Amino acid sequence: MTAQIAATSSQNDMDRLFPKAQRKPFTVGEVINDTMINFGYRGELSNKWDSVKCGDSVSNGFADYKLSPNNVSFTVRKGGQFWHWSKPYPIAINGLSMLSSFPQLFDWGRGKQLQIGNSVPPLFMKAIATQIRHVMFGGQPLESTAHRNEYLEILEEAWRQHLKPRAEDAPTVISTFAGCGGSSLGYSMAGFRELLAVEWDDNAVETFKLNFPDVPVYHGDIAKLSVKECLDLAGIEPGELDILDGSPPCQGFSTAGKRNMSDDRNQLFREYVRLLRGLQPKVFVMENVSGMVKGKMKLIFAEVMRELKASGYRVSCRLLNAMYFNVPQSRQRLIFIGVRDDLNIEPTHPKAERKAFTVGEAFQNMENLGIMPVISDKHSYPKMIKRIPKGDSIGKHFGKGFNWIRIDNNKPCPSLPKSTTYGGLYFLFVSNGSRSLSEREAARCGSFPDNFRFVGKYPDRIARIGNSVPPLFMRSIARHIRETILIPERIPDA
Repeated sequence: MTAQIAATSSQNDMDRLFPKAQRKPFTVGEVINDTMINFGYRGELSNKWDSVKCGDSVSNGFADYKLSPNNVSFTVRKGGQFWHWSKPYPIAINGLSMLSSFPQLFDWGRGKQLQIGNSVPPLFMKAIATQIRHVMFGGQPLESTAHRNEYLEILEEAWRQHLKPRAEDAPTVISTFAGCGGSSLGYSMAGFRELLAVEWDDNAVETFKLNFPDVPVYHGDIAKLSVKECLDLAGIEPGELDILDGSPPCQGFSTAGKRNMSDDRNQLFREYVRLLRGLQPKVFVMENVSGMVKGKMKLIFAEVMRELKASGYRVSCRLLNAMYFNVPQSRQRLIFIGVRDDLNIEPTHPKAERKAFTVGEAFQNMENLGIMPVISDKHSYPKMIKRIPKGDSIGKHFGKGFNWIRIDNNKPCPSLPKSTTYGGLYFLFVSNGSRSLSEREAARCGSFPDNFRFVGKYPDRIARIGNSVPPLFMRSIARHIRETILIPERIPDA
């Protein structure tokens, strides 16, 4: 009996050496992006790609598979190829690296795929080693990577709300100047049903459709969209829509630009007002930059307020900072909220929800950096950035390069720009100054969930993020409107 107990105890001790599952598996779609495709490949298997279903073998040898974005990857082997699910090309070496949990920037040298296929996935071995160290040597226990900090918990819960089916009586919204869908995602996270999005930029529309396949999109100039066509596309009559949302292009107002009062983009709000008067929604929301209430631009602000009130709405405008609404980014924006006069409800704005999340909190548990920017070694600014304190700009210390900023991980991210080109001279560098922000780091700072996908090159993706209303910011605004205006409006008088 004693020997049996000892054997059982010994077996239990051995079992403790094996780590338990940490989380549900990552899918291929969560790992692979457009920078991980070998577009240069031209082989005979390309001709068979279209006839093969996702998850099936592309060749008779069963070494080549067409991946499914919604499933985990097959085992990466020494030979064969994995094919993209929507493009007739194989996954590149950097994609195979990520599928095997190697960092995207890992240098393989020669014999790349052979080395990947022969390797134990690093994160797999990390889990085994951590558990052995904990049991045998008293190290820290293996923690579930499903655990998230407060910011990521909020972001993931909001994403789950976005994915929920919409009830037929869910409040409705039409989004103009929709971009890639920052505002749209915020409304969806708040339980709204979007009837139509209006956007003219090709990359923005492609990104929007990728993430909102069920939302109709008017892809064109808003000036050519008639009220009747807008109503027909949305399937509504005047007065039925709950919210008309819009963020007219703000470059003409922005303090980061020349603030040209005659800029044609400053007049696009008139197109928004035209649709507002024709659709007659119960509520409208319009977002713009803080520069509209500064200096000579105050004249345009006054004109905007007059036009909105003359459209039959009670209007309130407040300067809000997204960092107080769960967004790890200091981003001040003017938020106009209007309520149709006949509803007899005064518009109000949401109050700050919390102290700001920091960049350090936003970047926790980040396993895919996405696309990385390329900056020439000949440029002097990357060398300067390491010599300045965290949170400062190069211009503050060297007299030029005011838009080149070294991020402080203990503070919110500075306002994300649209441009990262040398023409715009705007780069945000990570805390140690070694490189600029990656695509997914910028997305985290903009409160885009990791599952939200972008397309195009690095500047295209950053432009989409920089031009967007942060989804969690709009979620707070939408929830406030739903609770203070739309729900009271539906309750009949006693």
